[in-house]
Amino acid sequence: MRLISQGICGATLVLAAGSAAAADSSVTLYGVADTFVQYLDNGGNHSFSERSGGATGSQFGLKGNEDLGGGLAAQFDVETGFNINNGTLFADTSTLFYRQAWVGLNDSKYGSLTMGRQYEPSFRVVYPTDPYRANEVLSPFSAAVLAVDKKTLSTQYDSGRASNSILYQSPNLGGLQLYGMYAFAATVTQPVPATTGNMLNLGASYSGYGLYAGVAYVNQHPGQETIAGLPTALSLLGTEHFIGALAYRVGIVNFQFNYSYQRAQDPSARSLAAVLGTAHSLSIAELGATIQATAADTIEIAGVQRSVRGAHDNAPGIQIGADHSISKRTSFYVRAGYIKNNGSATVSWPGDTVSEPDTKQVLATVGMTHRF
Repeated sequence: MRLISQGICGATLVLAAGSAAAADSSVTLYGVADTFVQYLDNGGNHSFSERSGGATGSQFGLKGNEDLGGGLAAQFDVETGFNINNGTLFADTSTLFYRQAWVGLNDSKYGSLTMGRQYEPSFRVVYPTDPYRANEVLSPFSAAVLAVDKKTLSTQYDSGRASNSILYQSPNLGGLQLYGMYAFAATVTQPVPATTGNMLNLGASYSGYGLYAGVAYVNQHPGQETIAGLPTALSLLGTEHFIGALAYRVGIVNFQFNYSYQRAQDPSARSLAAVLGTAHSLSIAELGATIQATAADTIEIAGVQRSVRGAHDNAPGIQIGADHSISKRTSFYVRAGYIKNNGSATVSWPGDTVSEPDTKQVLATVGMTHRF
């Protein structure tokens, strides 16, 4: 412990010296520690477990800013996700900075240009209209987006982050924000080995007078993925996404709505995607509200519907939650949700696998979040 303490003190002195030499630059360590206990009724199978990231993903990162003068600054952010319940990396154990890893320039007049792994414009547009902030574990919206079912295996979903990407973000223009991203092909090994093609992602949003409105368009080029049990790699078809988002605040209530339509290209005749019927288009609609009941208490309500086109597969769901802050950094939360799968749909909260199609999932959680 003494050696560790000495190392930390030494690093602190080095950082302090660096700050003294360049007072116009800074590096910040930040993060979230979030864990919860979950009860799940999965098609009649009951279980209890401890998990991580139910309100906000457990994470830590380093971000920096250097003032270059004339309103121009160099910036970077590297951010990883982890499971605080067991200490493992979150989602993709082969990727250190799964959440973000980018560097770029920001100009007060012309906006920012950044490169690396970063949040997509489509995610930025939808985020303010999901009561659960597109949380990757307990948001019913994320459950609908990330669902894996056989009718849509070849229809690409929008993961919210893109590797090998270049992002332009405009300055705030009287409440209007514009985004443009182009991402080059990327390969991942988890959750399944896959290669995605290049992607164009455009977005625009407006905030003012209690109103929020946003639109986004995504065009994903074809790729492929390897799924256990299939004789060959399965094509990921070129997919277009059309997204709209609205929110309006009335007193203590923020009403929220978003809709997205994912349209896949037709598969080649006799291809595996055509034979298995894995290239259906789909839509996701979410309606909800966030209620600031007191300065310390927030209530979230959301209803979501995922519908597969050309099939009788749909999954309606509803969730209610509450957060109570005991300080600026620490809060407690509860969630209760219900999802009903119809047809061959297999929608459930990320990390929970549906036992079989045409069943219901009932979830209840209680957790704690601390920010640092």
